[in-house]
Amino acid sequence: MKMEFSARTDRGRIRESNEDSLRCAPETDLFVLSDGMGGQASGEVASRLATETILAHCLEAEENPAQPLIGERLAGVSEISNRLASAVRLANGVVHQASQQNPSQQGMGATVVAAWFKNERMSLAHVGDSRAYRLRGGALEQLTTDHSFVAEQVRRGLMTPQEAAQSQLQNVLMRALGVDPEVEPDVSEELVMDGDTILMCSDGLTRELSDPQIADVLGAEDDPEEAADRLIELANRAGGGDNISVIVLRPASRPVGAIARIGRWFKESR
Repeated sequence: MKMEFSARTDRGRIRESNEDSLRCAPETDLFVLSDGMGGQASGEVASRLATETILAHCLEAEENPAQPLIGERLAGVSEISNRLASAVRLANGVVHQASQQNPSQQGMGATVVAAWFKNERMSLAHVGDSRAYRLRGGALEQLTTDHSFVAEQVRRGLMTPQEAAQSQLQNVLMRALGVDPEVEPDVSEELVMDGDTILMCSDGLTRELSDPQIADVLGAEDDPEEAADRLIELANRAGGGDNISVIVLRPASRPVGAIARIGRWFKESR
């Protein structure tokens, strides 16, 4: 199954720099989004290292399937999902090592969400509060669970979703890349059906737009590029308080050349 996609990242209206990073490999239907933290250059470094490491590890495994996995093999999921988990673990180590070796980058980290599509299935791996959604039949479903303090409080019934959305502790993450020597990503697999829309995004989008607003855009725009542009536009109109990154994906209705897709659908705003 080939995916049509649009990938957009925008600085937003408040931040002076963009600490988000996107990497897309349409030739193998692998997509990675990361939101850096640590301030300016450090956040940019962390997210770039995360996306580049994940992409490189997975592409190397495509060439050499015998390449060892990083960490323990997960039971009950495919080889593709295990490889994606391996790539996230490796990225964590790379970011952590860079943080330890450079005093100016100590404390940097990143969130990440990665999706790999093979044979009508999607493997998802994530750490932090960057999200993946699926729109199917007009209903929007969040496929990832935020690794944040407020999300944990909501899950325990100690905070309502409304309180969490207004909390000053939204930025407190319980799990992130690079903070500790090791991290374990959440991994899941989903069947992809014709008509589905997959959205990957940083919290710069979800802090500004509600799930119903996101669903309205994804349902109204047939073209992934138009949907991505509209989401960025609305998030900026709502305040644009953080960097905003989105990847909108849909099963391709017809073969589209990888070079053409890169040229048409990948663009970056600064």
